[in-house]
Amino acid sequence: MSFYWIKTNTLIKKIFSNYVWDIPNIENKIYLTFDDGPTPEITEWVLEELKKYNAKATFFCIGSNIEKYPEIFTKVIDEGHSVGNHTFNHLKGWQTSTEEYLQNVKLCEAAISNPKSKIPNLIPIAIGTKIFRPPYGKIKLSQSKKLRQLGYKIIMWDVLSADYDASISPKKCLENVLQNVTTGSIIVFHDSVKAFPNLEYTLPKTLEYLKEKGFVFDVIR
Repeated sequence: MSFYWIKTNTLIKKIFSNYVWDIPNIENKIYLTFDDGPTPEITEWVLEELKKYNAKATFFCIGSNIEKYPEIFTKVIDEGHSVGNHTFNHLKGWQTSTEEYLQNVKLCEAAISNPKSKIPNLIPIAIGTKIFRPPYGKIKLSQSKKLRQLGYKIIMWDVLSADYDASISPKKCLENVLQNVTTGSIIVFHDSVKAFPNLEYTLPKTLEYLKEKGFVFDVIR
């Protein structure tokens, strides 16, 4: 099993203070995020689960998936959720030149702003704030600097569910979240085929538990 932080280390947050790791607040708000969609059936299932608890979330979308499934993407926005840039092709920043990385982000930005759709007269989507999450959490300092100069906020995370890790059980995935969440936490899930076996178990129980504890589910903008 690969090594990763479930609860992001305070020292890491201080060293990389230009990134957003959590959003401290006094209103008991937490921030559910979903990476890698939109994905047919799975993203729609997530939306239905969120609706049951009147919960809002932030979806970091892959540009190529937006182009394949624009109707699902627009449904995410229509239901009051926030969307962010996750590159067009899910690039790993450490293995990509800064120039190529930036171009890929801009392709995703174009897809977000004007998804190609079969829906007649689809109005281009106005994206107010620019938020970005690097795939795998791997981004060069040069890439980060350029993106921030373009007005992007780099959104990382405070709690990692590790739902994508097939070597952990759904129960362990749930524990990763519930044992580490605090007010202001940014929590990572994935609305992807790979993550769904863990997500299907974990998300409903997470929503139920955190709602009972008085947490408020807010979006990142």
